[in-house]
Amino acid sequence: MNPSLCTGFDANHISRREMLAKFGYGLGGIALGSLLNPATADASTLGLHHAPKAKRVIFLFQSGGPSQIDLFDNKPMLNKMHGQELPASVRMGQRLTGMSAHQSSLPMVGSPFKFQQHGESGMWMSELMPHTAKFADDLCVIKTMNTEAINHGPGVTMMQTGSQFPGRPSMGSWMWYGLGSDNEDLPAFVVMVSTERSGQPLVSRLWGSGFLPGKYDGVRFRASEDAVLYLNNPNGISREGRRRALDHMQALHQKQLAMTSDPVLETHIAQYEMAFRMQASVPDVTDISDETEETLKRYGDSVNTPGTYAANCLRARRLAQKGVRFIQLYQPGWDHHNGLPWGIRRSTKRTDQATAALLQDLKDHGMLDDTLVIWGGEFGRTAYSQGKIEGEKFGRDHHPRCFTMWMAGGGVRGGVTHGETDEFSYNVASDGVHIHDLHATILHLLGINHERLTFKYQGRHFRLTDVHGHVVKNLVS
Repeated sequence: MNPSLCTGFDANHISRREMLAKFGYGLGGIALGSLLNPATADASTLGLHHAPKAKRVIFLFQSGGPSQIDLFDNKPMLNKMHGQELPASVRMGQRLTGMSAHQSSLPMVGSPFKFQQHGESGMWMSELMPHTAKFADDLCVIKTMNTEAINHGPGVTMMQTGSQFPGRPSMGSWMWYGLGSDNEDLPAFVVMVSTERSGQPLVSRLWGSGFLPGKYDGVRFRASEDAVLYLNNPNGISREGRRRALDHMQALHQKQLAMTSDPVLETHIAQYEMAFRMQASVPDVTDISDETEETLKRYGDSVNTPGTYAANCLRARRLAQKGVRFIQLYQPGWDHHNGLPWGIRRSTKRTDQATAALLQDLKDHGMLDDTLVIWGGEFGRTAYSQGKIEGEKFGRDHHPRCFTMWMAGGGVRGGVTHGETDEFSYNVASDGVHIHDLHATILHLLGINHERLTFKYQGRHFRLTDVHGHVVKNLVS
């Protein structure tokens, strides 16, 4: 068959100059296609939507649901009515978890911990957080966070991905996709999970890229000598030998790509190259031997134990210095269904000093102004006791209707308390902030319009905030 009948191109009747010109247009079209194809291009090629206030995010996720009543939301009336039944007018028929739905009584329980005002802002904080309290004028505390999720799995998934259902890209993956990377030797999205384990499992889909290309998966740094699995070369394999092997593999992959465009193969190529560069960069960023004694002391004794929350907080600062865009810490252990006074003391003892040390460390390095630090869990805890109240032997159930989170640095207003809850910390009284609103605000601080950062999947344009969310202007400086 004459190829010109199908293509309009007859190689027998074209000059060399004409051929190069026509193929040049074709290559231009291919390049344009790669920019417009979300499977092969970063959204960052489109640029920021407005001037950013933050360059990076450190999310200190407190898994399990910290009790806002015992940490940030001071409720004297709850203490006065300690032991009395939760009024039906307060509950308003709210759905309860299976752990307290069948209780014959829902006795209210006040906090056994003292609250005090701190800083020039007069921010109320519990005695359990004396180190964080020193930064009261840097914190933007949101008392009226709310969500639909009432159990851990959907709750954590909602906070991380904007949906209660698994399969959506995580917030860090959206950031990487939208902003690209500032350091080609490290992933733009790094995850660390504390080894101080208790509570609900934390699985890799929480930091997965969902339907985004796989190269945007969060990379987990572990506590062991090999911070990333299989990072070191096997015995007998040199770095030079690994480089040669990758070059040969790259050549084979490029031949395959010349025949068919395969986003999965492109992801593999990018991951192989990133892994090679990480062999040199990761040991440097995870080695804290060059930190001063003053810095290590600030984080506390456990900073020298890999995998602790304190060690991960210090690693977070080092990663931020190296240009990592999104750093996610997971600290389990806040699920206090019983024995709350003892349990929450243990959790704050593990986290309070290191959290404050991170804030001070970022300040000392001139990085807090453009680093957005976020602290909080998937939901809060109830004003009523789960089970009977027997002195300090009480617990609190999951509570999604109102809970507390805070942000610092990165363009937020310091010394601000946003929103009010009712006198039992049960319902939002004013200025509620849904998780979609939080995500929209975080993206805004990074220079992204949350309605414009989208990815087309199965015929629909998805975004982190789904079809909801608005920027909470009162949080932005």
